[in-house]
Amino acid sequence: MTYKNWKLERETDGESGHIAWAILDVAGASANALGAEVMTELGQLLDDCEKNPPKALIFKSGKAAGFIAGANIEEFAQNDTPEKARAAVQRGWDVYERLSRVNFPTLALVRGHCMGGGLELALACRYLLAVDEPATKMALPEVMLGISPLWGGMKRLPERIGAPAALDMMLTGKTINAKRAKSMGLADECVPPRVMENAARMLVLSNTPRRELKFMDKLMSGPLKSMVANGAKKQVAKRARPEHYPAPYSIIDTWQNYGGNGLAIPADKPTSLDSLMAHPTTRNLIRVFFLQDRLKAFGKDAKGFEPKHVHVIGAGVMGGDIAAWCALRGMTVTLQDQSVERIAPAVGRAAKLFEKKLRDKKKARFALDRLIADPKGDGVRQADVIIEAIFENLDAKQKLFADIEARAKPTALIASNTSSLKLADIASTFKDPSRLVGIHFFNPVAMMPLVEVVAGEKTAPEQAARAAAFVRKIDKLPLPVKDGPGFLVNAVLAPYMNEALKCIDEGMTPEAIDAAALAFGMPMGPVELADTVGLDVAKAVGEQLVKSGTPPKKVLDLIAAGNLGKKSGKGFYTYVDGKAQKGVVPQVGAGDTAILADRLIAPMVAATQKLVADGIVADADLADAGVIFGTGFAPFRGGPINYSKSTA
Repeated sequence: MTYKNWKLERETDGESGHIAWAILDVAGASANALGAEVMTELGQLLDDCEKNPPKALIFKSGKAAGFIAGANIEEFAQNDTPEKARAAVQRGWDVYERLSRVNFPTLALVRGHCMGGGLELALACRYLLAVDEPATKMALPEVMLGISPLWGGMKRLPERIGAPAALDMMLTGKTINAKRAKSMGLADECVPPRVMENAARMLVLSNTPRRELKFMDKLMSGPLKSMVANGAKKQVAKRARPEHYPAPYSIIDTWQNYGGNGLAIPADKPTSLDSLMAHPTTRNLIRVFFLQDRLKAFGKDAKGFEPKHVHVIGAGVMGGDIAAWCALRGMTVTLQDQSVERIAPAVGRAAKLFEKKLRDKKKARFALDRLIADPKGDGVRQADVIIEAIFENLDAKQKLFADIEARAKPTALIASNTSSLKLADIASTFKDPSRLVGIHFFNPVAMMPLVEVVAGEKTAPEQAARAAAFVRKIDKLPLPVKDGPGFLVNAVLAPYMNEALKCIDEGMTPEAIDAAALAFGMPMGPVELADTVGLDVAKAVGEQLVKSGTPPKKVLDLIAAGNLGKKSGKGFYTYVDGKAQKGVVPQVGAGDTAILADRLIAPMVAATQKLVADGIVADADLADAGVIFGTGFAPFRGGPINYSKSTA
C-alpha cells in the first residue's frame, strides 16, 4: 500500500524475515506534525504490518528538521465542540494502544525534536533510541497549551521513568536532551548519528528487557500514589491557580485516578477533557502558541545573513549579559569596555550562566572561550553584528557610533540597545543613518524571551530584517516596532507601575497591591517590580513615559533616603539574600482584589491600544504577543487587548 505521508520500507536482514522501516515525511510541511490524515495512515500502516508481519518495526523521520513536532495544533484548534475534541483524542489513543500491543518489537529512532504526540508515539514503542546531538530534544509540552498528553503519555511515561520524574516533565513541559533521556530511562540507548541506523537494528532485535523501575518508584505508583499526587498539587499551587491553569491539575488527576486515560474522566469534572476544551485558558494559550510562531517567523526574509561574530560595547549588567547569551548560543563574542577590570565581572557572571545552562564542564569552557575581553575594541573591524549597550546619554552614543561606523565592515549590522532614546536622534550624526537599528533586550537577558527590533525613521528595511534574523539565531523572539518613547514594552509597563505607586500614595499597602496583581496572573507585583528595576530608574522612566505631573511622593521620599530598591537592600520592601520581605496581606474580599487588579491593568491596556493606533506596533495581535513575552503579562488571558475584549 502507498501512503501520502508515510513510507513503509522492508529490508531483509540476511536471515528469514525482514525489518520494516516506517518513515514519516508529512507532505508539504517542513516538520512532521500528527494530523488526522497522518494518524489514519498510521493505522493503515499497522494493518499492513499485521498482514505481513516484520521481525521488527522501526519508526524514523524522513525530514532533516527532526522526528515529530507533535500534534497538528492548527487542526486541533478547530475542535470547537467537546465531541470533535474527544474524537481526535480517541483516534490517537486507539492507534497508540494498538501500536503498544503489536506482536513484533518496535523502536522509535529519535533524532531532533520529539514533542507531544511524537514522544507519545515513541513511548508506545518497545524501545526508544536517542541520537546524541544538540537538536535532539524530547518533551510533553501540552500543559503549555492548556491541555494534557492525551494519547497515552500520562499512562506510559510514569511506567517508564517513574511518577515523580514523569509528573515533573508533564507539569512543566520541560525538554530533555538525549543523554539525559538515557540516564533517566526514557531512552534505552543514546548513540552518535553515524551509527544510529545500525544501532536501531541491533537494539530492536536484541530482545533486551526494558530497565525496571526502582523499588521506590514502584511504591510511588502504588501504595504511595496519593502522597505523590498531593505533593505534586502543592508544587503546582505555588505557581498556578486552578481557576487560571486547570491543565496541570487535570494531569495529576488523570494519572492518580484514571490510569493515565484522559478519556475516562467524566465530562462534568473540572479536570475532564470537555472542561479543558471549554475553558478560556485553553483557547488563549493556543492563541499565544500561534502568536509565538508569528514572532519566530520574523527574520526569515534575511536569507544569506549568517552572523558568527558579535561585538558588544558596554560590559555592564545588560551589555555583559547580552554578550554572555550570544556566546552561549554559539557566537564568537568580543566584549568592549574601558578596561579589563570593568569586563571581568561580566565574564564571571557568564561563567555561572554557562555552568547552569550547559551542565557540562567542557561545553561551559568552550562557551567561555568564545567570550573575549576586548578593551581596545579591535573586534569592531571583524564583527558581523555590533551592539552598543552603554549608558543612556545621547552625546556619548553619537560619539561612539561615529567611531564604529568608520571602522565596521560595510556588511556589519550596527545596533543600539537603547531603551529610552530615539533611534533617529542617535542616527542623526551617521554618514549612513539607514545602517542603525535598535535591538532592545530585557533584563534578565537569559530569562526574557522577547527582543524588540526597532526601526528608526531612516532604518533600511533590510537592516531591520537582518536584526530580526540575528535575534532568532540566538534563540530569542523578535518583535518589530517603530521608533517611539519606550517602544512597546517599557511604554506599557510605565503607566502600570505608576498606577501602583499612586495607590501607595493613597494609603494602600505594597503587599495588597502586589497580591492583586499576582491574583490577576502577573508573574511579579508592580511594586516589587519597581524595587527590582530600581526606584531611581523607575522614576526616570516614569517621567519620560507617563505624562501625569509629579512622580508619586513615596517614591521621591525613598530615593531621597537612598532606598533605591533591591540593589540598595531596601525600597518599598526590605531585601534579604535578594528576596523581598513582605508583611501580611490585608484580608479583603475577592471582589475588592479584582477591582484593584483591574485598576492596575487598565493603564497598561490603554497604553497598548494607543501604541497600536499610533503604528508603533503593527497590529493588536503583535502587541499582545509583545506584552506577554516582554512583561510576563498573564498568558492565560491572551494579552492586554485580548483581555479587554473579553471583559467588554
